[in-house]
Amino acid sequence: MAFVPLHNHSDYSLLDGASQLPAMVDRAVELGMPALALTDHGVMYGAIELLKLCTKAGIKPIIGNEMYVINGSIADPQPKKERRYHLVVLAKNATGYRNLVKLTSISHLQGMRGRGIFARACIDKNLLKQYSEGLIVATACLGGEIPQAILQGRPEVAREVARWYQSVFGDDFYLEIQDHGGLEDRLVNVEMARIGAELGIELIATNDAHYLSAGDVEAHDALLCVLTGKLISDEKRLRYTGTEYIKSEAEMARLFADHLEAQVISTAIANTVRVADKVEEYDILGR
Repeated sequence: MAFVPLHNHSDYSLLDGASQLPAMVDRAVELGMPALALTDHGVMYGAIELLKLCTKAGIKPIIGNEMYVINGSIADPQPKKERRYHLVVLAKNATGYRNLVKLTSISHLQGMRGRGIFARACIDKNLLKQYSEGLIVATACLGGEIPQAILQGRPEVAREVARWYQSVFGDDFYLEIQDHGGLEDRLVNVEMARIGAELGIELIATNDAHYLSAGDVEAHDALLCVLTGKLISDEKRLRYTGTEYIKSEAEMARLFADHLEAQVISTAIANTVRVADKVEEYDILGR
């Protein structure tokens, strides 16, 4: 078995990710990972740099984006205040790369929602369906639509949303399980396993990495203070758990043991490699 990190943020997730791409690639090589995905918040600034660095290092680059999805339409001339849900979107091939570029461009040109540090470039599900070819999608963190439905005690809504994504992306739709130490993660993971078993949707284990290692927790925390205009000494402010770094396969295997069956965990970890194996060479440089 092996593990491929499929949900990672670099410093291109501005003031939220603390990892620089050269160090991220070096860390992946150090941990013996065959591939590395980049899923910055709403942007693809690091795509070409990732491609060049990974190619030089001899590992497979996976270009992605953690997008924000709304259930309405971004074309609405009088947009309502809508919930923005996270969704990890990965390019499976050159067609997927072009579609991901298209979605990202549209989101910034037409889909901006919110103000200041809370502004987000959004897409809607009609666009996602229109440009779905060549894409792999996953449910993201607790900010995803399915995790939110689970946390709100609406399991049937969670299944309805899962069925929609399954109908659009088929076997290229995955349910993410994450464990950053909180009760909410455990509640979501257990229900994700149930949904996956019921609907025939595979799980993938991810860690939503925002920095390289456990030694970077304080630096990343200071970065969040810059983002939110707070002091480190402020008690009421945005904080992460200190576990959001690129974990090894062994660390990932230990994460879920207190609430998921061993077979579920091992399959979710192995599925990360299967996802990476689906990704083809993009062949986009110089074109």
